[in-house]
Amino acid sequence: MANATKPETYTLEVEYTDTFGGEANYAWVKRETLELPCGLSDRAVMRRAKAAMGLSGVRGRSYVNGDMWEFRPYRSCTVMFANVRY
Repeated sequence: MANATKPETYTLEVEYTDTFGGEANYAWVKRETLELPCGLSDRAVMRRAKAAMGLSGVRGRSYVNGDMWEFRPYRSCTVMFANVRY
């Protein structure tokens, strides 16, 4: 029997919330946990996180800081964060 190896994955915690004065407010928040394969580009990670929050096709500004992603949709007082869980 051949060794069946599971591809390496990591867990991404995504949260989408409102802002007040440009800062995350958390008056309401939507959270999801995603299991993603290793080796995805930042763009692919952001695409999957946005899809999980119902933001596919929404334009905005993205920021990447190591293993944390931030997305701020244009003309919306909201922010989405995606963090790798260790």
